[in-house]
Amino acid sequence: MCLFCEVVERKVRAEVVYEDETSMAFLDHRPLFVGHTLLVPKEHHETLADLPPALVKPFFATAQLLARCVQTAFEAQGTFVAMNNIVSQSVPHLHLHVVPRRRKDGLRGFFWPRTKYASPEEMAETGERLRTALAKWEEAG
Repeated sequence: MCLFCEVVERKVRAEVVYEDETSMAFLDHRPLFVGHTLLVPKEHHETLADLPPALVKPFFATAQLLARCVQTAFEAQGTFVAMNNIVSQSVPHLHLHVVPRRRKDGLRGFFWPRTKYASPEEMAETGERLRTALAKWEEAG
């Protein structure tokens, strides 16, 4: 079983910020910037090409929602949304990165300066900020 399947099944702890019937989003434990979120399908599919057509639309609708809410929750100027397929894919389970961005934030091309949360409390607070923004968006929409 892969790491992300274990997260989905809650065998491995993660700061989950969103979940629906087909996908789950959680904070990256080594974020580029605070709020860096990963979106995965709950079923194991290794790449975008493996994702069944019926799951493409709900997966990307959730990606769009996360992009809006990450930007709002972290007062970012925009977001970086990315997905690796096989090459540079650290976990062989489809996952999409949603990263808050600001002008001159130091992110250059695909050189990703990974960091860590200062504490589990900081990670939990970050997760709560994003869950609050997601709840507000869902209430409004």
